[in-house]
Amino acid sequence: MSLEPQAQMRKMSRRSFTWAGIAVLTGFGSLKWLASRRDDAGTGWVFRRVLSSNEGLMRDIFYEHKLVPTFEEKDITPERINGVDGMKGTFDPAAWRLRIEQVDQIAEPIELTLDDLKKMPRTEYITEFCCIEGWSVIQKWAGVLLIDLMEKYPPSTTTGEKPDPRHSPEKLVPYVAMLTPDEAYYVGLEMEAATHPQTLLAYERNGESLLAPDGTVRVSDHGAPLRLIVPVKYGVKNLKRIGTIRYTSDRPKDYWAEQGYDWYDGL
Repeated sequence: MSLEPQAQMRKMSRRSFTWAGIAVLTGFGSLKWLASRRDDAGTGWVFRRVLSSNEGLMRDIFYEHKLVPTFEEKDITPERINGVDGMKGTFDPAAWRLRIEQVDQIAEPIELTLDDLKKMPRTEYITEFCCIEGWSVIQKWAGVLLIDLMEKYPPSTTTGEKPDPRHSPEKLVPYVAMLTPDEAYYVGLEMEAATHPQTLLAYERNGESLLAPDGTVRVSDHGAPLRLIVPVKYGVKNLKRIGTIRYTSDRPKDYWAEQGYDWYDGL
């Protein structure tokens, strides 16, 4: 090999090494800068702005009448249990009540038993439950559609008009909060997800009550006696063991959003 090509290769190698070093230093400096930014709701404000932008985009393209795919009995996959936040300690299913609150009105909360809910129209479907960790299962759920509950016990409106959750959800207060009985786990939903025609208050899974035959909570607990299934959201929004439903004008706090994750969590 002649000296000229060797010199050119050495020159190219030095140049490549220099640029690689600059890229590494730039990347390290950028990460250090991002890590040093002020905190905004559990994460750096730069990342929070990205999450907010993503939420805005997802809400713009969300169509409240578009249904997620449903499946047949043969498609059901083995259960998978994940997360016990809000379900620790002692719990008496017989004393359980579903509490419905209107924080924008001076009104007494409504309390319903499981039998009250079972007198309402029953809906069942088989959908895919998607975890934010990357796994999913196909399960059959049955219970009361949240929109059916809202029609009987509606949120207030922002206009002062009579509420019509099914036909004019845009006039309702914009958010729904849900909390476990001990309030150790809590989620917030925008109203368009709450009124989605597949959002379900489930008391059965795969043809069986979430409660054991003797009325106790099963060892493989999926949130008895009542849990939330929102097929348009990741599992972290599908709160187990609902204790309180709260209609509100203010965006509710959310357990994982307080840890720095996305508040919206839509699929």
